[in-house]
Amino acid sequence: MTGFRFELLSGAAGGARRGRLHTPHGTVETPCFMPVGTRATVKAIPQNDLESLGAEIILANTYHLYLRPGHERIQRLGGLHRFAAWPHPILTDSGGFQVFSLKGKISEAGVEFRSHLDGSLHQLTPELAMDIQASLGSDIRMAFDDCTPYPATLDQTRASLERTLRWADRSRSAWLHSLTPGPWPLTPGILFGIVQGGMYPELRREAADRLVAMDFPGYAIGGVSVGEPRELSETAVAAALERLPTDKPRYLMGVGTPDELRRYVAMGVDMFDCVLPTRNARNGLAFTSAGPVVIRNAQYAEDQAPLDAACACSTCVRYSRAYLRHLVRTGEILASILLTHHNLHFYLETMRQLRQPLSAPPSPSAAAGPLTS
Repeated sequence: MTGFRFELLSGAAGGARRGRLHTPHGTVETPCFMPVGTRATVKAIPQNDLESLGAEIILANTYHLYLRPGHERIQRLGGLHRFAAWPHPILTDSGGFQVFSLKGKISEAGVEFRSHLDGSLHQLTPELAMDIQASLGSDIRMAFDDCTPYPATLDQTRASLERTLRWADRSRSAWLHSLTPGPWPLTPGILFGIVQGGMYPELRREAADRLVAMDFPGYAIGGVSVGEPRELSETAVAAALERLPTDKPRYLMGVGTPDELRRYVAMGVDMFDCVLPTRNARNGLAFTSAGPVVIRNAQYAEDQAPLDAACACSTCVRYSRAYLRHLVRTGEILASILLTHHNLHFYLETMRQLRQPLSAPPSPSAAAGPLTS
């Protein structure tokens, strides 16, 4: 597809990989972390700060933007990039996880749910999820999936997986339709299929095989970090990665802690998103080189040291732990702003450090090609 290309620079044989995802709105260096901008904003941080931190791509939420302000309004305003004043790549999820969280009524057609805003009744289908994302004009879009809860029996997981695969096929058909001339913004967008299968490695492998047969431009691994022990998550992710192609991007959804990022990069994941750095910042928790710091704790009341002595972000360069604790304890908005800035810097710097030893020149076997379907 014109403007989209995944360039694998190193690691084609397996394990940690270094790549570049080229889009019409810019290039994303992988492995990458995507700050979560649920409602077309990454909470407590403006777009110019995201740029200064080196964020190359953000994630927005289909469900929330569908309900407010509405995808048709965003389309009339020129698409999500213009609306959010973010001229760089944007990934949108399908809304499947959100309606899963709302315990919507699942049928073959889709999921019926009530809005968390006003209780109004809606039905989200694979076709509507693709239409919404086309109207938003995102660069990367997610197929509509059925997120399997944990715990779930083998039979329950099998039924959920089969539904996800049928919805993936419908999502792909609707996405291909959106590539034809029509009332959508100019950015065509590429579609990722989502590997489900719960905590059953054999189902994860089967799901990956069947999605690869559909030939999506990229692949996501969903349904982890839903309450299961970490060792089960790693086994499920490893099983999916065994079967996903090396020449297309791999995205692990909703993960995770800094330690998890390091672990999954080593396993061959290219893309991550998670609300932890921003949500925890608003709750007064900072990620640092010495481990998490709960800045509201009394031990920091007279601590004049920076939040993280090894960090070069503007929060750490300028402000003391004592002052940050004061802001948190008094409920000042500035606390969320400064801690969010630091946490995102920490996450993005972690990814830069993970990329650095992988930055080998392309080998003759390294893959590079357009993300065609």
